[in-house]
Amino acid sequence: MNLRSLAILLASRAQGETGAMARMLTADHGLIAAYVAGGRGRQMRAVMVPGNRVAAELTTRSARQLPFARLELEHSRAALMTEPLPAAAIQWICGLTATALPERQAYPALYDALDGLLDAIALAPSARGWVSGLIAYETMLLRELGYGGGALPEAPDWPAQAALLDKLERQIAHYLLAGHKGDVMGARRLLTERLARMG
Repeated sequence: MNLRSLAILLASRAQGETGAMARMLTADHGLIAAYVAGGRGRQMRAVMVPGNRVAAELTTRSARQLPFARLELEHSRAALMTEPLPAAAIQWICGLTATALPERQAYPALYDALDGLLDAIALAPSARGWVSGLIAYETMLLRELGYGGGALPEAPDWPAQAALLDKLERQIAHYLLAGHKGDVMGARRLLTERLARMG
């Protein structure tokens, strides 16, 4: 496999002395895991932040091998990681996406929705400007993976949005993260606690 694509970096973890394993979402190739040489080095630190949009060049000798990735930063969202509520939201949606989606299956609508939600988190003056986008993304993720349908329920005010977030949390834990709940659902609880302070 040799491909170039824009991708949203969802997660990375240490691999070896200086490398990192990255999980990225692309529009045309879906979720891809790849090894990034030097991914924990000083030069790559600002690139390897969940939520960043990167230009990824992926190469591998055979379909069974893990690809090697070269990443270049396209759009940074690293500054948001210093703000507690946006950071919690980004950690949650990126962790959820990295855990729930199958690898190498394209979901172009989910890619666009995730990129739009990350932009909303960056641009909205408060969480009230992006909570409806979070609800829409979670609902869409459930629907794309076969666990929901129909139109997005209306939640015009914060109490209705909070109730809908509670309902979605139960569905996500039951359908998408059964067996993977650990750290991912911990990120959801942290986000929910921080959002509750808005009420």
